[in-house]
Amino acid sequence: MTKESVPTLYEWAGGAEALERLTDAFYRQVKRDDLIGPLFEHMDADHPRYVAMWLGEVFGGHERYTEERGGYPHMLSMHLRKAITEPQRRRWINLLMDAADEVGLPDDPEFRAAFAGYVEWGTRLALHNSRPGAQPVTHAPVPRWGWGVAPPYTP
Repeated sequence: MTKESVPTLYEWAGGAEALERLTDAFYRQVKRDDLIGPLFEHMDADHPRYVAMWLGEVFGGHERYTEERGGYPHMLSMHLRKAITEPQRRRWINLLMDAADEVGLPDDPEFRAAFAGYVEWGTRLALHNSRPGAQPVTHAPVPRWGWGVAPPYTP
């Protein structure tokens, strides 16, 4: 397989429709969750769709989140001063991974490792940026997440 024929994570996941199924299932769980539900009690009805757009762009799809929502600066603004806790961050990850299973996102190790890598990185960034007094970088591009590379084996 050539580098040009390797699909993006967005393509491998199933595109926009798969990511919308993921975020719909995820936020249904979030609304019922006693730990992170309160963070989303005033959530816009379109929030799951916006998160699917973000994930789509991050994983190599169209730049819809940037074009329609303002890209990274807008996403950052959604997390400032939320004071997310470590238990909330971990619950967010667990519920998202459960939703990925529920909606049938690919479960091959390579995809799930890349997906989990982004979720771990992104939630830690959100945790840090949500702290009172945080001074994050306010203008940055939307991250582009790929397959990653396992370190070389040296006997």
